[in-house]
Amino acid sequence: MQVNEIMTPTVHIADPNMTIRDAARCMRADNVGALPVGENDRLVGMVTDRDIVVRAVAEERSAGNTTVREVMSKGICYCFADEDAEGAARVMAKHQVRRLPVLNRAKRLVGVVALADLSRSEDEAAQGALKDIAEPTARERR
Repeated sequence: MQVNEIMTPTVHIADPNMTIRDAARCMRADNVGALPVGENDRLVGMVTDRDIVVRAVAEERSAGNTTVREVMSKGICYCFADEDAEGAARVMAKHQVRRLPVLNRAKRLVGVVALADLSRSEDEAAQGALKDIAEPTARERR
């Protein structure tokens, strides 16, 4: 099964200079837990609901004055739409992420694949790789 068969194709891209309040409102409206962050036609990171909580709320930072850039997870790992689901699961496991931007071969964002998408797929190899993604890191076990 290919990634494009299980991914969510509609994706909003967060601007790194938008406030985390606006990013959270986008997440709420789309019922998602993460947004890819783009700048100058490039993906530069991801901002998750967890990033907002851990890096802003827990530090008592203002939601109206804190930018996505200040709390986002920098760097980006991704998969291609025409890859098999098992390949996406391997990337997720390697980087311990639960959501992965999906690019076409021209490196344009075409969707996002989430752990839940893989769990609903009928690809046994992808489902087998899920245990590696869900395994907590040493930092999370503390």
